[in-house]
Amino acid sequence: MLKYFTYKVVFFILAFPLAFASWNSSYWWVWIILFVTLFITGLFLGSVYIGSGFYIDVVCRALPEQRAIALTFDDGPHPDQTEKVLEVLRKHDIKACFFCIGKNADAYKDLLKKIDAEGHIIGNHSFSHAFWFDLFPLKKMREEIVNTNILISEVIGKNMRLFRPPYGVTTPNLAKAIKRTGMVPVGWSLRTFDTVAKGDIKKISKKLNRVKPGDVVLFHDHSVNLPEILNEFIIQLKKNNIEIIRFDELTNIKAYV
Repeated sequence: MLKYFTYKVVFFILAFPLAFASWNSSYWWVWIILFVTLFITGLFLGSVYIGSGFYIDVVCRALPEQRAIALTFDDGPHPDQTEKVLEVLRKHDIKACFFCIGKNADAYKDLLKKIDAEGHIIGNHSFSHAFWFDLFPLKKMREEIVNTNILISEVIGKNMRLFRPPYGVTTPNLAKAIKRTGMVPVGWSLRTFDTVAKGDIKKISKKLNRVKPGDVVLFHDHSVNLPEILNEFIIQLKKNNIEIIRFDELTNIKAYV
């Protein structure tokens, strides 16, 4: 996949023939608008598609060498839903990865301890998960990551390595913040769109039917009907002889320092 640096070089080189060609054209401004639009569009697509590795390489799946997948849950801990999700996982003896928001972890420390105590791993999902997070300056992004690491470390006594970008969006600033904090960026290969489907079991199940060995599946703690959907999904996977293991075991990437 094309990388950010290479992308900029290619457009820089293309700018010279474009300038020459449009020099005597009455519509030179059209070419410039088109050129800039294409450039910005590429940057946008590279940002929103987490699997592109456009700004930074992101772990989104594992090689399907074994018939196994990993479950991940974003945006928790949630005061109502997280416990129900843990109950389903406990029932099937399955371990998952919870990417927690710092402010939620601070508000529900007992739930955070429970996630850890039951053998699940915990990752960093920024402190605020703010709507404008992707527009934050580098210093503020780094602070969000570091403050979440410190907070969760004080609760569970472990130093996290895994970081999932809010909304799955990457930017040049976030790529620098991730590298400077020594985190491992984690994405997904199968998104359930459970927040968009708003509990629509048929829609979510249709997405989950596409699961393949090596997949990293994305859920959200707070999704409506998630426990019911999760339970049925696990039962179906067992019928298809697909194992569910922790993200660190699937990818051979350490979750903690």
